[in-house]
Amino acid sequence: QVHLVESGGGLVRPGGSLRLSCAGSGGTFGTYAMGWFRQTPGKEREFVATITGSGRGTRYAGSVKGRFTISRDNAKNPVYLQMNSLKPEDTAVYYCAADPDLGRLYSATEYIQTWGQGTAVTVSS
Repeated sequence: QVHLVESGGGLVRPGGSLRLSCAGSGGTFGTYAMGWFRQTPGKEREFVATITGSGRGTRYAGSVKGRFTISRDNAKNPVYLQMNSLKPEDTAVYYCAADPDLGRLYSATEYIQTWGQGTAVTVSS
């Protein structure tokens, strides 16, 4: 059973930074695409960023591009999300996800194979 665990969330002031981590166990993630998503109360889960299994290809939502960076280590586990210049609008529960099909992370999230439990990020003064 593949299991993902996010960590690194917390309370930060606007303009601050956080680094989220997503650790995986129960399987190999070397060929899996990984992604970060976020969700606020009353809203659908929102795409944030994805990274290919090789770590060489990344994609970002327009709202975070230039501020957030997704990366993965040499073992392709864990995957990180470096969040800089945080805004109150970034407040959400952040989830990582893994799937062998990169396309599902882009446009078919309801079919994503594995989700983490989420880590809460609050940006407030």
